[in-house]
Amino acid sequence: MNALPTIHVVDDDDSFREALLRMLTIEGYAVRGYSSSGEFLLHPPAGPGCVLLDVQMPGPSGLDLQEALRAHMIYLPVIFISGHADVLISVRAMKAGAVDFLQKPVERETLLGAISRALANDMISRRARRYSHELHSRFGHLTSREWDVFIRVIEGKANKVIAHEIGLAERTVKVYRAQMLVKLGVRSSAELGALAEQLRNLPEQ
Repeated sequence: MNALPTIHVVDDDDSFREALLRMLTIEGYAVRGYSSSGEFLLHPPAGPGCVLLDVQMPGPSGLDLQEALRAHMIYLPVIFISGHADVLISVRAMKAGAVDFLQKPVERETLLGAISRALANDMISRRARRYSHELHSRFGHLTSREWDVFIRVIEGKANKVIAHEIGLAERTVKVYRAQMLVKLGVRSSAELGALAEQLRNLPEQ
C-alpha cells in the first residue's frame, strides 16, 4: 500500500510556517511542520513527499540541511522559500538539486506548481531507486561461474569460445547460460545485453 506524499515545511517563522501548513492542508496535502533543521533531522521522514525549506534559520541553515539530507540518505526534493533575494545562494541551492527557489511572499499558484513538480520528481526517483535495487538484487544471485558466462555472452562470444576461455565443457557452459538467463529474467542474448546496459547506467547501491 503506497503512502500518501507529505509536504514538510521547515521554517523558524512560526506564523509563516503555520499559514503554509493551513493552506496546504486545505489543498488536500498531508503536512508536517518543523521550526529548525535540527528538529527535522530528529524526525526524518521515510515516505514520499517534498521539503519546503527556509534558507536562513537559527542553527544549521536551509543549505546545511539540504546537504545533510544526502548524508542521511533522505532523497526528498527540496523547494527553498527565502525572505532574502541572494543570487549566489539560489545558484548554490539549484546546483545542489533544489526543485525551485522562491521569494517570500510566495504566490499560492507559484508554490503549488513547484510542489506539483517536486512530487512528480519524487515519484520518478523512487521508482528508479526501486528498480535499481531490484536489478542489483537479480545480478547478486549469479554465481561466479554464471558471471564468467554472463560477461562473455554480452561480449558476443559463442558457447564454444566461452567454454575454451573458462576451461569448461560446452554443454556445461550451456547449463550456466540457461541458469543465468532464468535468474536475470530474460530470454535472449539481446535482452541480456539491454539489461547489462541498464545495470551500467544505474547508481551504486
